[in-house]
Formats: sequence, C-alpha cells, structure tokens
Amino acid sequence: MTELTRRRFLRDAALGVGAVVAGGILGACRSQSTLWGEPAGSRAPSTSGPVAPAGTAPGAAPPSGSAPQSSSHPAASAGMPDLVVARIGDPETLVRRAIASVGGMERFVPRGARVVVKPNICVSYRTYEYAATTNPWVVGALVRMALEAGADSVRVMDYPYGGAAADAYAKSGIRQEVEAAGGQMVVMSSRRYVRTQIPGGRWLKEADVHEEVLKADVLINAPIAKVHSSARVTAAMKNLMGVVRDRPAMHGNLGQAIADLNTLIRPQLTVIDAVRILVANGPGGGNLDDVRQLDTVVAGTDVVAADGYAATLFGLQPHDLDYVRIGAEMGLGRSDLSRLTIEELSV
Repeated sequence: MTELTRRRFLRDAALGVGAVVAGGILGACRSQSTLWGEPAGSRAPSTSGPVAPAGTAPGAAPPSGSAPQSSSHPAASAGMPDLVVARIGDPETLVRRAIASVGGMERFVPRGARVVVKPNICVSYRTYEYAATTNPWVVGALVRMALEAGADSVRVMDYPYGGAAADAYAKSGIRQEVEAAGGQMVVMSSRRYVRTQIPGGRWLKEADVHEEVLKADVLINAPIAKVHSSARVTAAMKNLMGVVRDRPAMHGNLGQAIADLNTLIRPQLTVIDAVRILVANGPGGGNLDDVRQLDTVVAGTDVVAADGYAATLFGLQPHDLDYVRIGAEMGLGRSDLSRLTIEELSV
C-alpha cells in the first residue's frame, strides 16, 4: 500500500461488516527467530544488574520479589476518568478526543522526551483493512500529538512474526503515516536486545528486551483489539510481547508470562485501536468478513482495565482473559469495570 488517504479509508471502511466472535481461532504470533537453541555466546549480553523498567526514571530501582513496580504513570487527578472510550469519528479525532479526556498528551510526554510508540504490526502481508495491524492513522495521530507536546523524538517499532519488519511497516500503511507526522520507524535489530531481569515476575524471570524500549523516557502502547488463537483476545498487555525476542518460550504459561512482562514494561499511556476489530481467524486475519467496524478508541493509564474493557468488545468479560485476571491479582491494575470511572463519548 503506497498511497493511503482518508478518502480511501472512509471508502474501504464500509467493507468491514462483522461476523460474531468464533471459536477455534487460527494462527499465533510467533517470533521469526528465538534465542532458544542458539549456539553459546549468541545471546545478547546480560546486564550487570537489573535494568529499570521502561518508563522508570534513570537510576530508579526496579521491583523486588513478586510486588509489581511502583507505577511511573502520571498521578491520577481528581475527577479524571479511569478509561475513556471515544466512538464514531475518524481515527485521529478519536485519538485526540480520548487523550484530551485523560489529561492531554502533555500529561504523559514532557518536553524533550524520547518517546517510543509500540503498535501491533503483526504481519507483512496485510493492509490495515484486515484489522491484523494497528490502524495507521491512530499511530500517526499519537506521533503527531507527542511531537506537539514537545517530545524530542518519536520512534515507532514492532517485531512482526510474519515477514520482514520493513515490509510490514510499509504494507500496513503505518510507515507513511508515522513519517508524515514527523516520527521515525525503527527496525528492531537483533543485536540490540538486552538480557533483563524481571524481579516482579512469578514465572517469567528474565527476557531479552529491546534496548530502545528500556531507554525510552515515555512508552505509548498502541495495540489493535483482535482475537487470538492462544490468548482469546490480544490488546494492550499482550502487545508488549513485541518488545521481547524470545516470545515462543512465553507460550509455555502464556497468561502468567504476559502479566509478568507487564511488571517490567509499564507504558505511561495505552491507546487501544478498535476502529476495525478482527473477530475471527486472528491474529493474522485475511478475510474482510471477519472484520467489524466499531470506530472506537480506548485510552487510559491502567493496562489491565483497558484490556478488560477490550474483552467486552468481543462478548467476553475481563476474567475470561487469563492475563487480565492474573494482572489484577498481581496488582498491575483493576479489572472490575463496574468499579471504574469510564467516560464514553461520541466524537
């Protein structure tokens, strides 16, 4: 896809009539390469000590034992909603309205900050219409808003499981929108993963995490909501698997491993793309009949709450997703939607 325009988006959006959520979902996001079985000495070097979680101020200590990291998120303000759900509008307007309602991008991005945006760019052979990758205009809006808030740089990256990253960046349309907004697409070099301890992990105790994510001042998590063969639904918490190299090992205890990883990687802001959701045959998709157009964006700082809400888009409850249930038990966030302040607005 070399030319994406809003006119084309609005034209193509009409194609996305949905099916109901189906069982027996096919495919799973698997790493192109893994550390397991590699020759001795081929792994990224271990750090000399624990690496501070993403978003933690330099010099701050990571968590110890099983307690989750003390949040590096901006302090909640009185009257601030826990989640904002914006509906019925073009993607950029949805993003802007949702983030404005959680305090504005300036709340999350200090002037001069190095920002990393982590979308889901799962495969190199799907355009955005198939809802396998994050909507390009959602990602472009986040880049533009971060720069407007005074970010020094905004770098966008993911580790696709299907095909080369450069091809996936272009095919999804994300590269064009990011570069038009003033951001930079980064291919996650295999040489830049750092063996990192996860002191708060119960099952996943260490992982090779990409250096760009560890060094970022601000991490914005920008997943698409879609079904997944192993996790039932993938949104924000599972999207962070894209910052580690040895993902296949996590599937041995997937729900716990996802929660463990989220004790280390703590985005300051989560924005879930539900403009078009994949309701069957995820995560790769491939049939427009499996796509449902919702024209919705969910934003907040609580990744557990965000995923709990995302579950409801597929007719599920938060506790139906193992990683949401475990994340709430571990104190990573709240999953009882009835006890949250959720602002719903139409753009």
